[in-house]
Amino acid sequence: MLEALFLLLPVAVAYGWIMGRNSLRSAQRKQSSILSNHYYKGLNFLLSDEPDKAVDTLIKMISVNNDTIETHIAMGNFFRHRGELDRAIRVHQNLISRDEISKKQEALALVELGTDYLLAGFLERAEGVFIQLLENERHFKIAQEKLFNIYQVTKEWNKAVELASRSLKVTPNDEHLYLLLSHFYCEQAIDLVADDKLDDAQNTLKKAVMVEGKQIRAWLELGKLAVKQEQYTQAMDYLSEIPKRDLDWLSEAIPLLEVSAGKTDNWDKLEKILEPYWQKCASSYIAKVNILARNGDLEPAIETLLKQLQNHPTMRGFKSLLSLYHKMLDDSRTQRSIDHLQGLIDKQIAQRPKYRCQSCGFSGRQLYWLCPSCKKWSVIKPIKGLDGE
Repeated sequence: MLEALFLLLPVAVAYGWIMGRNSLRSAQRKQSSILSNHYYKGLNFLLSDEPDKAVDTLIKMISVNNDTIETHIAMGNFFRHRGELDRAIRVHQNLISRDEISKKQEALALVELGTDYLLAGFLERAEGVFIQLLENERHFKIAQEKLFNIYQVTKEWNKAVELASRSLKVTPNDEHLYLLLSHFYCEQAIDLVADDKLDDAQNTLKKAVMVEGKQIRAWLELGKLAVKQEQYTQAMDYLSEIPKRDLDWLSEAIPLLEVSAGKTDNWDKLEKILEPYWQKCASSYIAKVNILARNGDLEPAIETLLKQLQNHPTMRGFKSLLSLYHKMLDDSRTQRSIDHLQGLIDKQIAQRPKYRCQSCGFSGRQLYWLCPSCKKWSVIKPIKGLDGE
């Protein structure tokens, strides 16, 4: 009897192996049948122009695991690129809600979901996602960039300052972050001025100078604020720092310098500030000529202006020349002709842009520190040439 049992043992093992194999094949056939069923349902929904149901079916069809995570992300990105953001959000939300995926894969899905929210205009949701990603070293940079974009759109400059300060602790040698923080302080200061909190605005602008002293915006805003507070001598001191850092922006400082000089009758100080730079742009040589004309030296003023126009012709310079001739002439008919010419020049100047982005070429008559087109800071400058400086 015992011998018979030993003889039957191999048979039992073989029988168990065959049954197990058949069971596995049965499970595979069942799974294949389910997938095939989902596939045909999804295809039918797409053909019936019911894409929402098709998305649900395809999500069920592809189980979430380490091998299919990229398929799900690719599916969501496909819908996003087609502009179907609601479906992209559903796919990426489905990923994050699963327990099967790893932390690394969850972070990838969060990046995509945050991008979906951002493009859909759900800025608060996008902010929440990217704040969460700040804790992930691998995705810190992209989260930081997206959050800066959100705060620039919503003009939440306090949050922008906080994020920039936090980011500098992570990457203290990032010069671009110092530039951003300086601009964010300036934006804060402008809001404070609007709320008539002038002392707080001045302190904030001084922070901007301390963060990035090479940038001219904080100095220009300090000059504007000092003029507003009727601190004209202080304004001239602030504005005199601008050409030392970036000569291209002297043209923005000169109108404020002329106002300050006029209020204090300190034209000598203005002339001293202009002396090293007065031949560098139209605004500076026109200011120099105006000082000469103010002293009654019309002929030297005209001679100086003519020389500058030969070397550096501009429409604004030509208008100033006509203005000087108008003062010298007594013939009323000629004066009327000059007035007519000046009016034509004014129309020409009014039609031309004053500023141009050095990055994307955007141009306009209003000064933007953040380019509306390429969304970069400190890339717009005054235009040079016949129609500009």
